[in-house]
Amino acid sequence: MLPIERRQQLLTWLNKEGTLSITEISNRLQVSEMTVYRDIKPLIEDKKVIKTSGGICLTQETTISSSACTYCLKESNNRHPVQIITHELRVEHLCCPHCGLLRYKDIEKDVSQIICRDFLQDTTISAKMAYFLLDADFNLNCCQPQVLAFDSLKHADQFQKGFGGIVLRFEEAIIEIQKRMNGQSGCGCNKRE
Repeated sequence: MLPIERRQQLLTWLNKEGTLSITEISNRLQVSEMTVYRDIKPLIEDKKVIKTSGGICLTQETTISSSACTYCLKESNNRHPVQIITHELRVEHLCCPHCGLLRYKDIEKDVSQIICRDFLQDTTISAKMAYFLLDADFNLNCCQPQVLAFDSLKHADQFQKGFGGIVLRFEEAIIEIQKRMNGQSGCGCNKRE
């Protein structure tokens, strides 16, 4: 399990149970207590959890929303979300194609489907069949580098002519985003790590 997955799991448990001890977290996640401390450090810094005597609990402001992005943990309330469905039928909600593509690459062997929304038509499409536009001069105030998904190459090209950027297929888009992230973890929205 990746650190971001462990942190999301911690937040889910805390949302249901209130508080957890470091030992209990270590046992549940089957990791060392040092790993638990490393995992909770960003949550403490982001003021999502606070340390208690021997454990952690959620801050009063923190509640886990079902619309939180699995990858960057921010609220996913924009118009171009992505969903990943695993072989175990677990559904992950991601705020945008940027986070969706990065998350897909992280758990690729576990993914049954990845679906997104066509940016112009607002219809559900298979991300693996989509065309992705990177670097369009059209700011959606989401994760960077910004990625827009289109069902047709024609629409992606037309949007590109008006707003610039480059059009890529699924695998090409993943490679390009990873390259631009230059080895950084997270999504460029400063919400995680």
